Amino acid sequence: MTRRIFTTRFASLSPHCVAKAEKKGRTKAEVDAIIPWLTGCGPEELAARLKDRTDFETFLAEAVNPARARIRGVACGVRVEKIQDPVMREIRYLDKLVDALAKGKPMEKILRKE
Repeated sequence: MTRRIFTTRFASLSPHCVAKAEKKGRTKAEVDAIIPWLTGCGPEELAARLKDRTDFETFLAEAVNPARARIRGVACGVRVEKIQDPVMREIRYLDKLVDALAKGKPMEKILRKE
């Protein structure tokens, strides 16, 4: 089952992340700031990846921000720092960041600037 998730296009995730954030009064722009921070993609590269058929595994395997390893806590009932599968860990990192955004945390804390 998890392999099927990995072959899903990365672009299919974006509307879910935005909807989750907007439901709690946050914005698409804030979600759009989280994904580049996590992956190291600039806005143009991110836009291109959302347009093409890049899957989760390919897109998240190329994540380059070393600060993402400082993400700790529970996402979907699982401690993200204990997830062994690297792609699933990257997916849960993103989920954890969007959850923090939806809970009202300031962007500085979400993006580990403090």
